[in-house]
Amino acid sequence: MSTTRPGRGSNSVNLRLYNERTLLQRLRRAGEASKADLARWAQLTNTAVGSIVQSLEAAGLIETFGRRQEGQRGQPASLYRLNPKGAFGVGVRLDRSSIETVLVDLSGKILARRAHDLLLPPPDRALDLVRRDVASVLAVLDPAERQRLSGVGLALPCNLGSWLRELDLQAGFRVWDEVDFGALLAQAVQLPVFKENDGNAAGIAELFFGVGRASSDFLYLFIGPAIGGAVVVDGEGMRGSTGNAADVAMIPVPPSRLASAPDTGKSWDILLSRASLNALARHLRFHGEPITGRADLETCCERGLPAVREWLDDCIDALVPAVRSAIAVLDVPVCVIDADIDAGLIDELIARLDAGLRSIAPESCGTPQLRRGSFGADAGALGAASLPMFFNFSPRADVLRGQAPRSAAVLHV
Repeated sequence: MSTTRPGRGSNSVNLRLYNERTLLQRLRRAGEASKADLARWAQLTNTAVGSIVQSLEAAGLIETFGRRQEGQRGQPASLYRLNPKGAFGVGVRLDRSSIETVLVDLSGKILARRAHDLLLPPPDRALDLVRRDVASVLAVLDPAERQRLSGVGLALPCNLGSWLRELDLQAGFRVWDEVDFGALLAQAVQLPVFKENDGNAAGIAELFFGVGRASSDFLYLFIGPAIGGAVVVDGEGMRGSTGNAADVAMIPVPPSRLASAPDTGKSWDILLSRASLNALARHLRFHGEPITGRADLETCCERGLPAVREWLDDCIDALVPAVRSAIAVLDVPVCVIDADIDAGLIDELIARLDAGLRSIAPESCGTPQLRRGSFGADAGALGAASLPMFFNFSPRADVLRGQAPRSAAVLHV
């Protein structure tokens, strides 16, 4: 959805496109700005910024909304901001136990939602359900708004058929590892589909709409049924050779000491087995609590049950060395923590993780700033919906190179 037309050569076109996206990013972070502000921040001439602003306004991506006196003389300067209706994205989040589809605008506001709490069905049945949900959320847009649709984002765990013992699931998900659901979805909805694993997608939402407005380098952790992660460096999501960078769930940790934990018979386990809501649910059921979903987990946290405290002790015991190791490798200044439930759990996790990280900090090594995530239970679906807008409007390095996004499979039909 570039506003630029081919000109004197690919390099100039790519540079113009990159500068457009840089100004959009500046407006997203600042909320509002004048042309002079944008020229100063982007280190461009007033003439160049004026031309870009004119193009972005004509494309409907930004709008004027007021004026500000910038000096002692002359006319007040026009102020610009992103136009929330300048672009829209659909997000589809698939998990082993749920399907969610949302429609969001350029500000990140969720405009429509369809959700199903169910064991993930086979791909053909899931495709039929998702196709209907995409049509349903798009129905809230008028014909002109439909023309501003950036595409569909798809977020789902890597290796869906694996780790079922650790997740206490008795289901056959192996068929999901044999299909390209993104390609099937693109064909079904006749729209470009941008695919990422669910951890990376949630991290991109945080970069595009949340903490990333102030920080371009951070480690992102999301505690859901499993634990997912993402790494953002220089404003770009790190993908890795298989698209599964920041797979923190696989970090090796000693086995849990909780009575509810299954005996692995091994000297090591994985972080997923301890720092996840599935581990919390398993421990609560062990103590006789009927847990059927997130609402039950949240209620138990609100009640301050001893079993919640026991799980939290075990979770922090595994999470502290895992995060310290990740920070040692990545050298990022911020770690963002979010979760599928709250009831005070996120704040307590952050406080205890911070204390634990400080207690084992090696000499001359600081502790990252721990930040609360911005979206809670909406992170996964919003992350999926942010993918088409992120890859259409973010100033990434591959834009300058004239390459398709490396960190997502972009499927056009």
